[in-house]
Amino acid sequence: MKTPAALAARWARLAPRERTLVHAAAVLVALALLWWLLLAPPLKALRASPARHAQTNAQWQQMQQLQAQAEQLQGAPRHPGADAPALLRSSVEAAFGASAKTTIAGARATVTLTDAPASAVAAWLAQVRASSQAAPVQVQLSRVGTALPVRWSGSIVLALPTP
Repeated sequence: MKTPAALAARWARLAPRERTLVHAAAVLVALALLWWLLLAPPLKALRASPARHAQTNAQWQQMQQLQAQAEQLQGAPRHPGADAPALLRSSVEAAFGASAKTTIAGARATVTLTDAPASAVAAWLAQVRASSQAAPVQVQLSRVGTALPVRWSGSIVLALPTP
């Protein structure tokens, strides 16, 4: 590396026109660095802020919907635990008909599904949770085929409320 004295001597030997070009190049590099390091990132963030704001609003609305759903479930009428098996059997028959089988053993109920629509399973789980206070403990479902709408086969173990 050259010493400062050697650089100063080299600078002194440059013609005035060359010095002007070196100054212009240094200013150009400084402006480019200023742009890339200080101005471009905030401008990029500013341009992206409407999309991020919309995404945050969508997430907030989803959270509000989930909160309303949780409050609705909390406010659902409570049924005594003795009615839970009967309510569960009737809801399985209403939702799935002959494609489901219910087995109740003590405080556990096993619902075996065969080729049940996924949307019906989701709606049934929400309804069962609200009406009979049964909570899913174990779920073993597998997708049947690749066609739409999605269909499930497998079993769902539910914990029934104690009387």
